Amino acid sequence: MTISSSLNASVAGLNANANRLATIADNIANSSTYGYKRATTDFHSMVTQGNSRVNYSAGGVRTTNMRLIDARGPLIGTSNSTDIAIDGRGFFAVSSPAGFNATYGTYQMALMTTGSFRPDSDGILRSESGHVLMGWPVMPDGTVAPNARTSLTGLEPINVNTNQYAANPTTKLTLGVNLPATATKAGAASTPFPLPIEYFGNLGSTETLDIQFTPTVPATGASNAWTMDIRDSASGGALVGSYTLTFDQTQATGGRLLSVVPISGGAYNSATGDIAVTVGGGTINVNVGIPGQTTGLTQLSSTFAPVTITKDGSSVASLASVEIDEQGFLYAIYDLGVSRKIYQIPVVDVPNPNDLIALSSQTYTVSHDSGDLYLWDAGDGPAGTIAGFSLEESGTDVAAELTQLIKTQRAYSSNAKVIQTVDEMLQETTNIKR
Repeated sequence: MTISSSLNASVAGLNANANRLATIADNIANSSTYGYKRATTDFHSMVTQGNSRVNYSAGGVRTTNMRLIDARGPLIGTSNSTDIAIDGRGFFAVSSPAGFNATYGTYQMALMTTGSFRPDSDGILRSESGHVLMGWPVMPDGTVAPNARTSLTGLEPINVNTNQYAANPTTKLTLGVNLPATATKAGAASTPFPLPIEYFGNLGSTETLDIQFTPTVPATGASNAWTMDIRDSASGGALVGSYTLTFDQTQATGGRLLSVVPISGGAYNSATGDIAVTVGGGTINVNVGIPGQTTGLTQLSSTFAPVTITKDGSSVASLASVEIDEQGFLYAIYDLGVSRKIYQIPVVDVPNPNDLIALSSQTYTVSHDSGDLYLWDAGDGPAGTIAGFSLEESGTDVAAELTQLIKTQRAYSSNAKVIQTVDEMLQETTNIKR
C-alpha cells in the first residue's frame, strides 16, 4: 500500500510538473506578444490519511492554473495614433472577426487591454487579428447619448469613413468696432457705415452678414445713438435684426456702450454681450460687448474703425487623422486645423478579472466567476485611462520563467527517479518470493 502510494504520488508529480512546463512554455513563447497575460500553475498537496502515525500513504499533488489578467505589462510608445492600451484597470470592447456582421448589426463581443487598430477598406477600425474596436457615437453637439452601463449592446463599430468631410458652421461672431462720435452731432450727414462680414453656413458654403450702422443725428447737440441693421445673404438679404445702440458720454466712461435695445430680431443678453441672430441655417451669437466695458462696440473720435472681428467656423474640411485622448474620446482631425469628437470608447470592468475566460489573440469574455461587467468613462471610478500611440507589452518575465523552467525540470527528474526507485523495490519484493 505504501509503495503503491509512492508510485501514484510520483506519477501525479510528473503530471503536475508537465502542467507547469506547459504554462512556462506558453509564457516564453508569448514573451513578445503585445497584451499577453502570464499563466501560472499552483501546486496543492493531496492528503489521504491525515492523522495516521503508523503507516503513511502518499496522497500526491494536484495543480490549478490561472492567468494573471489583472497584471499589467509596461506600456511602450508607437507611431500609430490608434494603437491603444488601458493605463490601469479595465478593458475595451471589441467584436470578434467571426461574430462581426455590420450589415445585420450583430456582434460577438470580447474584451482586450491593448490593440493596434487601423481602418479597413470600409473605414472600420480593425486590429491585425481582425477584431473590431467598439464605441459609442458622439452626437453633433459633442455629447454622448445615455447608454446602458451594464451591457455591451449599445456599442457600435467605430467607422472613420463617415467623418471624411466636415462642415464647421459659424456660431459665434465678435465685433470690435469703433463708431465715430462726430457722426451723431447736429449737422452731421447721417451717412450709414456698412460692414460686411463673411461667415460659414451649415453646408460649408460662404455667406455674408451685411451689418450697417446708421447714426441718429439730432437737431441740436449729440445723440450718441445708432441704429444697427443686420441682413443675411443666406436669407435672401432679409433683415434679421435691428437694434438701437446708445453710448455713454460721461467723463469717466465716455465712449463705452450704454445700452442695446432690440427693434426686431433676437434678444440682447447684457450679461454676455451677445445678440442671438437667426440666419438661414440657424443661430449666430453676435457679441457687441457688455455695457460699461471697453471691449466690443465703442464710440470715440471721428473714425469708423473695425478693430477686431473674430468668428468661429471654417469651410469644408477633409479628414487628416484620428486621435484618442485619455478620456477615451476619438477625435477626427481635419486639414483646416479643426477637430471633432466622433466616438467615445468606454472602459469595461469586472469584479474579478482573473476569472475571465481567455480566448485567442489576447481577448477575454465574461464568466460566472468573473462577475458582471460595467462600462465606465475612462478615468472614472476604478477604471484606468486610455493611452493612444501606445501598446502594452507582454507580462512575461523571461528570466523568471527560465528559473522556473530549471526548477520544474529538476522536480520532474526527481519524480521520475522516485518511480525508478519504486520499480526497483517492487522488483526486490518479487525476487524474495523466488
